[in-house]
Amino acid sequence: MNSIRDSVALNDEIAREISDINLAYILLAQKMAKQDKAASMMRLGIGSKLADMLANMTITQIIKLSNSKFLIFSPRLNDEASVHAVGNEEKDSALQRAHMSILMAGAALN
Repeated sequence: MNSIRDSVALNDEIAREISDINLAYILLAQKMAKQDKAASMMRLGIGSKLADMLANMTITQIIKLSNSKFLIFSPRLNDEASVHAVGNEEKDSALQRAHMSILMAGAALN
């Protein structure tokens, strides 16, 4: 019985943490979309309509959207090869940034 309670508590904690991540992400995305729409579209990998929607959301809408048990937005580096290529410690930092930019630009086109 105690392990079931612990499992439920852990699931609740994870759900709260996911909600926190969603909230932080949406608030950052909104700030970026308001400051520089084109740059936010490139950095976030989103289209013009979504950038406009994010920029115009109210805090009530943002909180409601963030209160999900699922991550709202998924990572753009979603395969092992991409993560390894970007996180390779053997590359110098300028080369890593360039590689990341190329990967992200390619992902935005897909």
